[in-house]
Amino acid sequence: MSDLTSELHELLGDDGFLKLTDVHGGIRVYIPKVAHGSTLASEIGVDNTARLSKMFSGGYIRVPVAREFRARHYRAHGESNAMIARRLGLTETGVEKLFSRAPKERVTAKKDPRQIEMF
Repeated sequence: MSDLTSELHELLGDDGFLKLTDVHGGIRVYIPKVAHGSTLASEIGVDNTARLSKMFSGGYIRVPVAREFRARHYRAHGESNAMIARRLGLTETGVEKLFSRAPKERVTAKKDPRQIEMF
């Protein structure tokens, strides 16, 4: 992740970052000085726009596309590769490659507190 991507994700949280990248991913966006009544506020919410205004007030930012983040989010919500491909402007093969390149998250089984450790 780039510095700006990490910064925006940390600032807005998962939901706010998803809204921003869904609406404006890949383009420059003007960040208004006042959040209320702005077009950006109607698109991503007043709270998210206010957070951006505190940091980037009156300037432009290049919103990252954040394909990996968005694809993981959509997959976690049960969307198919075909639907993810449509949302991200990729082919289904592109989505499959994106997931195959992504680091695997280890899922560990829940331990039964009644069992002892063997090793």
